[in-house]
Amino acid sequence: MHKGLTVLWLLLSSFTCSATDTQITADAQLAKVYQQDQALAIANYLISEKFDGVRAIWTGTQLITRNGNAIHAPSWFIADLPNLRLDGELWTKRGDFADLSGIVRTLQPLDSDWQKVSYQIFDMPDQHNPFSVRYENYLRLVKTLNKPHIQAVQQYQFTTEQALSAYFDEVTQQGGEGVMLHLASAIHKSGRSDALLKLKPYFDSEAIVIAHLPGKGKFTGMLGALKVVTPQGKEFAIGTGFSNAQRQNPPAIGATVTYRYHGYTKNGLPRFASFLRQHDPD
Repeated sequence: MHKGLTVLWLLLSSFTCSATDTQITADAQLAKVYQQDQALAIANYLISEKFDGVRAIWTGTQLITRNGNAIHAPSWFIADLPNLRLDGELWTKRGDFADLSGIVRTLQPLDSDWQKVSYQIFDMPDQHNPFSVRYENYLRLVKTLNKPHIQAVQQYQFTTEQALSAYFDEVTQQGGEGVMLHLASAIHKSGRSDALLKLKPYFDSEAIVIAHLPGKGKFTGMLGALKVVTPQGKEFAIGTGFSNAQRQNPPAIGATVTYRYHGYTKNGLPRFASFLRQHDPD
């Protein structure tokens, strides 16, 4: 361990959580889905890109998956990681998950493959400090390590949902998977947590067709929208996502359909609902 990292270790030793090979546990903090009707105080969150990589926890001695399985990284890849607990993603580039997964699953790692991989650190878990402090800690650690394949995930802070939406659009339009919202004041807690939220481009769900609404303009004489009801009793209309053939022969009343949506309105209805497919009858 070089001098700079030794100093950092002394600074962090009061709250770090080491691990041993005899007790390997992921204790991963898992995200819940961000619903836009939650009325969050956006300014209270630190926000980053959601990387489409392989979740990797550094126990202090080895890399493991969030389920506690060993990741067989080359020795040079982990040689400079300290005896501190870290959380992050193994990542190559946007839209490359299939190739990355193959690299990470290999029991005999190939240097030529792993040279494409970076460790994107997004947390330095401990039981005492809020995420805002842990963020500053992992930034300092990565700067001290100064290794190209070990990167710190940049966190941003916005004051309005509009600013968050603009960042979300920027990330997803460039091929990103979505964004993560991490409550700045939250202490690390393993398991599914309200302090960590994910916002992705769309979600999908099911509903039952209860009416056909007539089309207008170029859709005159065809389906304009499906009126549907969710299992929770919410009624709304789906007006996009149909082919002309589907508008001419729409799903029958009583049919179950799957729709895509992007969060919820303040009234709890799916935002920007779009038809995806009809379920085949059992």
